[in-house]
Amino acid sequence: MTTPADDPRTAPPQLPGPQLPGPQVHDRHPLALALFALTAVSGLIDAVSYLGLGHVFTANMTGNVVVIAFALAGAPGFSVAGSLTSLAAFLAGAVLAGRLAGRHTTTRRGRWLRAALVLEVSLHGAAAVVAFAWSADGSVRYAVIALVAVAMGIRNGTVRGLGVPDLTTTVLTLTLTGLAADSRLAGGAAPRQRRRILAVATMLAGAVPGAVLVLHGQIAWALVASAVLAGATVLLYRE
Repeated sequence: MTTPADDPRTAPPQLPGPQLPGPQVHDRHPLALALFALTAVSGLIDAVSYLGLGHVFTANMTGNVVVIAFALAGAPGFSVAGSLTSLAAFLAGAVLAGRLAGRHTTTRRGRWLRAALVLEVSLHGAAAVVAFAWSADGSVRYAVIALVAVAMGIRNGTVRGLGVPDLTTTVLTLTLTGLAADSRLAGGAAPRQRRRILAVATMLAGAVPGAVLVLHGQIAWALVASAVLAGATVLLYRE
């Protein structure tokens, strides 16, 4: 006899893409460690883009939307063109991530993540080459913005599909909200507290050296550092 749960007409739809690991990924799991490393890369990248590429974000698209509003209002130092370039490139990268996910529906998530990271490393490396060869100013700045934003779009689309709580690698708003709202001070059980704190710490750990390099005129070397760190993540990640 077929039960309602076995009836294909009433079974919940199967979502496309790799199986989401969800909250069972502990903080020392290889996937979590890789995402912590990528969070540091995001801090480095946004330091480069915001401080060195004309107050544009290439990892944090919420910031770009606000920056566009500032520029439209006439605030000095903000660029509509730069932020729109970043947004468009980021969305293109997210589309690529969706296509990549579709090609890896039957493979292990490790292969899927590594494929996305190889693309990210290549794009960071290409941005560094452009910055070394022509310097990241003038019209070349838009090429650097586009290359890095495509990389971050691929990353965000991939990490979103992996679905590990509190490890988006680029945005900390919900992580910080959960840290406070779920804390014992708020009457909660403080779940994943260490993970949330580590996510904030790794973002800072990437942003500080990134800012130092940019402030000393070393945008290209900061991009090299992002490519090296993301590349090391590819090489060390085993699952």
